[in-house]
Amino acid sequence: MDSITKYFPELSDIQLEQFDQLQSLYEEWNAKINVISRKDIEQLYERHVLHSLAIAKFTSFNSDSQILDVGTGGGFPGIPLAILFPDCQFHLVDSIGKKITVVNEVASSIGLENLTAEHQRMEKVKGKYDFIVSRAVAQTRQLFIWAHQKISNEQRNDLDNGMILLKGGDLTQEMKEFGRRYIEKSLTEYFDEAFFETKKIIYVPVH
Repeated sequence: MDSITKYFPELSDIQLEQFDQLQSLYEEWNAKINVISRKDIEQLYERHVLHSLAIAKFTSFNSDSQILDVGTGGGFPGIPLAILFPDCQFHLVDSIGKKITVVNEVASSIGLENLTAEHQRMEKVKGKYDFIVSRAVAQTRQLFIWAHQKISNEQRNDLDNGMILLKGGDLTQEMKEFGRRYIEKSLTEYFDEAFFETKKIIYVPVH
């Protein structure tokens, strides 16, 4: 938790309590359904929660924003972002049903009322969203082919509607193949920990 309060000192008591509960909940569920690697569960706040919250360092979401998290796995980045932005609506999808079970149980346990989750392939998701967020799910080009149809034309935020992706490693070839306008940010701009040295945000405006 120290890494969360270090970078997000303005959290409310409710938010602090919600974040604080994540460790025990994920340990409990991980024992039943392996959604987080064993080495990472001990570093949950840095490698999963704080990593997810890098999106909040890159941009803030205005009230009533609609955000879709594709390939959410055990709920990242969607659950930490839903805690941080209680006035926004988050919809989390994954093609593996047991992972959505974990998402729903964790969200229910901490009282998240601005989050829904669906066992669904991303290309079959209904509705329009201001932003699509994702963490290391697919190549940027492939995500864009699917996602641009799901991005709303209605603009609620200062940042143009689009995709905000958490990625790692050398993206040179992937982004060359993508061939469209994008912004790349190193997470070392936001966080000091060594884990983030190879981590990046890729933002792609869609319209």
